[in-house]
Amino acid sequence: MRKNLFMLEELQELDLKIDGRQGGRQTLLDQMVELDQQVEETRLAVDAKRGELALLEEEKEGLEANLVTEDENIARSEVRQKEIKTQKEYQAVVKEITAARKLKAELEEQILQKSAQAEELTADIAAREADLASLEENMASRKAEIQEGLDRIDRELAADAAAKETTVKAIPASLVKRYLALRERRQGIAIVEARAGNCSGCNMNLPPQLYNSLFRGDDLVLCPHCQRMLFLRQDAQ
Repeated sequence: MRKNLFMLEELQELDLKIDGRQGGRQTLLDQMVELDQQVEETRLAVDAKRGELALLEEEKEGLEANLVTEDENIARSEVRQKEIKTQKEYQAVVKEITAARKLKAELEEQILQKSAQAEELTADIAAREADLASLEENMASRKAEIQEGLDRIDRELAADAAAKETTVKAIPASLVKRYLALRERRQGIAIVEARAGNCSGCNMNLPPQLYNSLFRGDDLVLCPHCQRMLFLRQDAQ
């Protein structure tokens, strides 16, 4: 039994190593996703600004069309003004021309404002596009480093899996099954060393008769407190 227990300890060390590597692998995968999200968020921000600019240009074109219409209205009114015979009609046309010119001035002011906003937005988009290009370049380099780390971990996991397979074959199947059940219930630690009369898993004191059984090493001994498998090193004896 003592040999099997030491083999179980070796199996547990391999499992803990695999757990750590898998955790590290998941961290790298999460970093990869985060990098993609950063690029996507930056790209979406650029697209949103482009949408703002397109809407601004559309509004400006509408104002320019209205300005053309007002210019035409003024021109027609000025022609009519020359043909008017009565004072009343003349005053009405003058009023129309005045109102049209006022509206034209307002439209021109709005067009100037839209042009200034469009110019500012165009500069902002250019800066954001430059930032996006730089980010994508940096991210490509960082993702390459992460991929190297993933490849290395995968090689290590493959080696660990092979070593684990060899170790499992050397242990009775019933004992492996019990180990796996304990490992699942005890946060990955199924077998622990008995040291100085205590269980190193829960630090509780072990009964003397149980400790004597460990010295003999004939049977499987469980900690009465945490139910983990116990083993005793030869040097401790």
